[in-house]
Amino acid sequence: MLLAIDLGNTNVVFALFDLDAPGGRAVRARWRIATDPRRTGDEYAVWLSQLLALEGIAREAIDQIIVATVVPRALHNIEVLADKYFGVTPLIAGEGAAEFEMDIDVDQPKSLGADRAVNAIAAHARFPGDLIIVDFGTATTYDAIDFNGAYKGGIIAPGINLSLDALVGNTAKLPHIAIEAPKSASVIGTNTEDQMLIGVFWGYVAMMEGLSARMRQEIGRPAKVIATGGLAVLFDQHTSIFDAVEPDLTLEGLAILASRARGK
Repeated sequence: MLLAIDLGNTNVVFALFDLDAPGGRAVRARWRIATDPRRTGDEYAVWLSQLLALEGIAREAIDQIIVATVVPRALHNIEVLADKYFGVTPLIAGEGAAEFEMDIDVDQPKSLGADRAVNAIAAHARFPGDLIIVDFGTATTYDAIDFNGAYKGGIIAPGINLSLDALVGNTAKLPHIAIEAPKSASVIGTNTEDQMLIGVFWGYVAMMEGLSARMRQEIGRPAKVIATGGLAVLFDQHTSIFDAVEPDLTLEGLAILASRARGK
């Protein structure tokens, strides 16, 4: 059984796959914990062991671990978890047997985040043609993948929560609000909270639609827009730009890399 770990700036997502079963790239179980580079391998082990027990899965059933990380400082403790508690040397996405094996057609290929690369691998495996991947994370990224699966470049924008935190943190009287769709269709708010929510939410929708349209125009061929990340489902209800929403795209990309490594 495979344990795939997506180590992001805000959260670490752990997911289980049974790659030998039919539909092996379907997530069997998924857990999330806040990213903290100070969290030790022992702390991860206590937390994860309890969750595995709740699912009725023995620790010994996990014989492969793969990690994609954009937080290098936190990787060591994940490696300790894998080695000490599972007896497994983890695969690192983009390295060794888990090389991306894709063309990365940008100025500095090694600077591409592992999460964006595995998203590209998973999306190309599932959808034909040119693709634009919109990933809602701490930052919101837009990635262009051509019909051959090559990574052509993209955009990095502040995530919606970062934008809201900056707005509230740098003003004296604006309150904290939750990210949700405005209850009214009007874009003219009549109180402070509504005006903030309209500005953040509909402003973000306008940015997504505008950037995706500009990317499609520059690509010059029909391109599907694939959304992933925590807020993808929410935004999908309020825009028509997404051709598909794939919440587990990063995890699926990790499963593909792990399957390739097994074949090697």
